[in-house]
Amino acid sequence: MYQFSYAEIQQDDVAESKDRERQVLDKSIGLLERARVAGPKSRDAIEALYFTNRVWMRFIEDLNAPDNELDLSLKANLISVGFWILRESDKIRKGESENFEGIIDISSIIRDGLK
Repeated sequence: MYQFSYAEIQQDDVAESKDRERQVLDKSIGLLERARVAGPKSRDAIEALYFTNRVWMRFIEDLNAPDNELDLSLKANLISVGFWILRESDKIRKGESENFEGIIDISSIIRDGLK
């Protein structure tokens, strides 16, 4: 009985974590959509890029943690995606790109995969 209860708690924790990750990605996507409309030099762009970078740096940190139990190839793929988003964000910040749409699309795919 105790093992079953513990397993239920673990499952709830995973579901809650995925829900929090979806919420954070939703916020990032919303900010990026506003920034896309306002333009790369806008206050909205600065806020969106800052928030998105913090989110993906935290995701990469979590994926690299020794206690992260995701499949190794999935972790590697997600880390690669994270680095791509960080690079694209930096290009937008430097005025070398306006690829908000690419970041929004990839973030949406990752968010939808958390369901």
